Amino acid sequence: MFPPAFPDFLHRHSCILGEGAVIERLRRQPATVLDPYLANSAFLYDPVKQAALEAIYRQYLQIGRTHDLPLFMTAPTWRANAENIAAAGCGGLDVNADNLRRLQALRAATGPYAAKVVIGGLIGCRGDAYRPEEALAAKEARVFHAWQADRLAAAGADFLLGITLPALCEATGLAAAMAATGRPFLLSFVVRPAGTLLDGTPLKEAIATLDAGGQPQPTAYLINCTHPDFARAALCHPANSSPLVRQRIIGLLANTAALNPEALDGQKHLVEEEPARFAHAMLDLHRDLGLKILGGCCGTDDRHIRALAGLLA
Repeated sequence: MFPPAFPDFLHRHSCILGEGAVIERLRRQPATVLDPYLANSAFLYDPVKQAALEAIYRQYLQIGRTHDLPLFMTAPTWRANAENIAAAGCGGLDVNADNLRRLQALRAATGPYAAKVVIGGLIGCRGDAYRPEEALAAKEARVFHAWQADRLAAAGADFLLGITLPALCEATGLAAAMAATGRPFLLSFVVRPAGTLLDGTPLKEAIATLDAGGQPQPTAYLINCTHPDFARAALCHPANSSPLVRQRIIGLLANTAALNPEALDGQKHLVEEEPARFAHAMLDLHRDLGLKILGGCCGTDDRHIRALAGLLA
């Protein structure tokens, strides 16, 4: 069984469990050193690393299945653009399609529950996600990201997700590249409590610009790599947010550190939050602001997602 078309999936479910961290969990394991170019995207071709990667995905699938919650997952393709694939010496491999299809196989192995799981193709910005000054200009971004977006769409991604975006300029070009594939797509920002992207663009300006940028529009928007308290402050900011922003941003993949991105980026040790506190903060965002996709980013693991699933169920 397969899930319905992604827009229908969003429409029929008022609450959707998101996966937790993947890359940050692998980073903590001595046997799974991340590739400097592809992070975890080439783990599929190393038996030890593949096993570690799939163990994490199986945990999230099992949590969703145990609580019978719809589940939002993404393939490990965050850094798998053409430039990084070439630099890592993987030019002869279909990295994006191989990763997507393997995760689809893990979904299929869950039996009837597979109909409640959607899998997206993950696309990150070209540069450092915490440094908006490295963002590509819109026209350059459209050309740069089209290669990866086309491959993920052709491989059958349920949706495309541009994630951890710090600047409106690159988000604009990435949106155009994803829209051209004909697949549903979402954009996810890192935000500040003041209701802005990291480049200083107010959320209400970013959403209005991207929605007006062409057809089709993004299916919706997310926030990620942002603490729940910061996300709440951003969404409720009286000047930089708006009712439209709160309507169009439908989910949060939260980190567990109440730190700004610059401080978080400089931490030598993982900043964690107690799973129950994380779960209750996320549930409150669902109740108060209507966020429906609720999952984790840096600092989260199966404990946080299990605690959240217990409350959502």
